[in-house]
Amino acid sequence: MAVAGELPRRNMLLYASGSFAGNVISRTKDLWLIFFFAPPQDETDVARRTSIVAVGAIFTVARIIESLDDPLIGYWSDRTTSRWGRRIPFVLFATPFWALFFVLFWMPPDNHETIANALYLFAVLEGFHLFSTLSGGPFESLLPEIAVTSKERVGVVTWQVFFGTVGAALALTGSGVIKELWGFQAMAAVMAVLALASRYLALGGAWRRVRVEQPPARLDLRQAFRTTFSNDQFLYFLPTFIFFNMGVSLLLAALPYYVTEVLGKEQEGFYVAVLTAGAIVVVLASLPFVYRLAILKGKAWVYGTAMLLGALYLPTMFFMGFLPVIPKVAQAFLFVPFLGVPMAAVFTFPNALMADIIDYDELRTGMRREAMYYGTQATLEKMASALFPAILAGLLLLGGTADDPLGIRLVGPVAGLAVFVAMLSFRRYSLPDTVNAETVPVRR
Repeated sequence: MAVAGELPRRNMLLYASGSFAGNVISRTKDLWLIFFFAPPQDETDVARRTSIVAVGAIFTVARIIESLDDPLIGYWSDRTTSRWGRRIPFVLFATPFWALFFVLFWMPPDNHETIANALYLFAVLEGFHLFSTLSGGPFESLLPEIAVTSKERVGVVTWQVFFGTVGAALALTGSGVIKELWGFQAMAAVMAVLALASRYLALGGAWRRVRVEQPPARLDLRQAFRTTFSNDQFLYFLPTFIFFNMGVSLLLAALPYYVTEVLGKEQEGFYVAVLTAGAIVVVLASLPFVYRLAILKGKAWVYGTAMLLGALYLPTMFFMGFLPVIPKVAQAFLFVPFLGVPMAAVFTFPNALMADIIDYDELRTGMRREAMYYGTQATLEKMASALFPAILAGLLLLGGTADDPLGIRLVGPVAGLAVFVAMLSFRRYSLPDTVNAETVPVRR
């Protein structure tokens, strides 16, 4: 049975530490996987472009197919009954397979471009995404169960960003160093072991706080979808993190190409590590301010303001490396770190805002359907993220070399446009920090 009362700090920290796992895996994959399967090489321009287009198409198709399982798994989790509650069995048994498939990414059958490699990449992507959803969706759905007040939720998600940033730091800096010293396979094994340990440690923090007595949701699948998409606040929130994350992922995937083609550096792993370290330091330094500002002004205000900053700042990266007089490497260190300011706020609050939306849904329906909401969000997020490899491939076709870097320069403005779309959607969001029958009038 769940333990009633205030969430202890120990449990808060343990559960929040699980964001390390997701970030160490996802950021390593976003940073290196496209580069691993479609590296710059001394071949004809046509051969290189074919490789980039093929990999972009595989990522896009695999992601769209896989994204359909999130609401189905969420629906399954919401209706599950067990002595461990509705979420823990999924996390417990799916996490090892998630880590295993991540390692398999970096072990293709051939060491050059072949059809076998393309088929292998597609199959491993599908397996990885399936177990990522089976583990990650129910894990995220634990938040509204174990943290019931706005202050607790802000505390949890702030620590999640801290631990997630540490995971991202290791992925974006350490992965490049490990790759240069021992290769991609060693890098993958280290990241997978760390992610597995992190997710299980976090599960221990939530184990005795889950509501095992919570009755399962009884809507059929069609009713579940219809009720979810009739929640107006969910619809205003939904595009926000999706498009912001797509913009950041696009920028990260372009960094190795930026280092090799614009900076002209061969050891791209080391340079990417140092560049991203600056942004990570800014994220960590911003977290105390973001937390205090959220308590003072509210989660939604900080979230929307941060998206505005991102929409204004990202397009300026069109000029990174191309300003006169200033050395190219120095320009990179001037531009990249300040991305950490909007990232700190936007990556802090989505789960807490989603918890408020789920409270609002309970007022409307009388049921707790956390996993359905997180799963639906993940589906559309994955569909959007499926576009960034294709977008990057298209931009590189416009110019992805030292002689013609137009596509690399356009990454920043395209990412900024995605964040601007997100900001416009969020302007209509209106839930307060505390959602209950007294603060929110609800029409069922």
